[in-house]
Amino acid sequence: MNIQPLGDRVLIKILETEEITASGIVLPDSAKEKKAEGEVMGLGEGEKLAKLKLKVGDIVLYGKYSGDEVEIEKEDYKILKHDEVLAIVK
Repeated sequence: MNIQPLGDRVLIKILETEEITASGIVLPDSAKEKKAEGEVMGLGEGEKLAKLKLKVGDIVLYGKYSGDEVEIEKEDYKILKHDEVLAIVK
């Protein structure tokens, strides 16, 4: 992938939602709710972003309606500002 976020921005790969519930019900695309969770794929070099101590491969939570969605090589990604990242999932 040839994308490098600039400044205090983070490139996140949107993680797919489960298609089958715990009880075995298959959900149609229209009923799925996108998780606000993703994997860090790229980091800018901004000072504010450095304070978050993120690294490529981290799983993070972000605001549901935050960032800008982009499609790269048929995959969905989001570009977020440093303050739109809410937490690291451990």
